[in-house]
Amino acid sequence: MKRLKDKVVAITGAGSGIGRATALLLAQRGSHLALSDIDAASVAETAAVCRALGVQVTSCRLDVADRQAVYDWADECARTFGHVHVIINNAGVALGATVEDMSYADFEWLMNINFWGVVYGTKAFLPHLRTAGEGHVVNISSVFGLIGVPTQSAYNAAKFAVKGFTESLREELAIEGAPIGVTCVHPGGIKTNIAASARITTSKGFTDDKAQRDFEKAFITTPESAAATIVRAIERNQRRLLIGPDARVIDWMSRFMPAHYQDLLVLGGRLRRRKMLQQS
Repeated sequence: MKRLKDKVVAITGAGSGIGRATALLLAQRGSHLALSDIDAASVAETAAVCRALGVQVTSCRLDVADRQAVYDWADECARTFGHVHVIINNAGVALGATVEDMSYADFEWLMNINFWGVVYGTKAFLPHLRTAGEGHVVNISSVFGLIGVPTQSAYNAAKFAVKGFTESLREELAIEGAPIGVTCVHPGGIKTNIAASARITTSKGFTDDKAQRDFEKAFITTPESAAATIVRAIERNQRRLLIGPDARVIDWMSRFMPAHYQDLLVLGGRLRRRKMLQQS
C-alpha cells in the first residue's frame, strides 16, 4: 500500500502515545480513521483533532482483551466505512515484577491486552482487509520482544509472542500471495504515558515506583517520530521495524551477543539493586 490517502485505518490505543501520534499523521495524509482506546475521553479528543483535518473519523471505548468487543468493532468499522484497509494493533500496558512476586492475575491482565489483544485485532480485521482487496497489518511488539529483561518477564513473554505470531502471519500471507502486508514493530523507549496504566509489584532491591519512573526518563524517541516511521513502513511494506537508536543497539546485542547480553544486564541489575538496598 504505497498510498494511504482515502484508505481506512483502524488503530487501537489511539487515545495517547504512538496510537494518537499515528492517527494525527494519517489524518494529515488524508486517511479515514477508526479509533479505539480503553479511555473513551482520550480517544474522543484524538478523534476530534483528526476530524478537524477533514477526514472521516469514528471513535469508541474498546477493551482489546474482550474478544467479542474487538470483533464487533471490526464489523462496525466495515459497515461504517465500507472497507477497512489497515489495522494497527497498538494498545498495550506495562507490568514491573519479578517472576516470583508477580501474581497470576497481573500476568493474565497483561497477556490479555498485549498478546491476545493483538491476536483478536488481527483475526477480526483480516477478513475485512481481504474484502478491501488490499491491506496491511501492523502489530506492535517491542525491543523487549528481542531480549529478556529483569522484572519484565510478563511483558517479554507477550512481546516475544507478538513477534512470532506476526512473522508467521506474514509468511502465510506471502505463501498464499495475498495482497496484505504485515509489519512487526519493535519500538525502543518512547516518551508515552504507558506508566499511567502500569502495575508495579514492589520487590526489595528490584522494583519500585521510583525505579520505573527513572527508567522511563531515559526514553528519547517521541511518539511523533515513531508514528512517522510506522507510516513509512506501511508504505514500503516493511517486514520488521526498529524504532529509535536504542532499538538498533538492542537488536545488535540480540544478534551478536545472544547469550552474553544477559551478563551485561545482570551486572547492571546488581549495581542498581545494591543502590536501591542502600537507599531503603
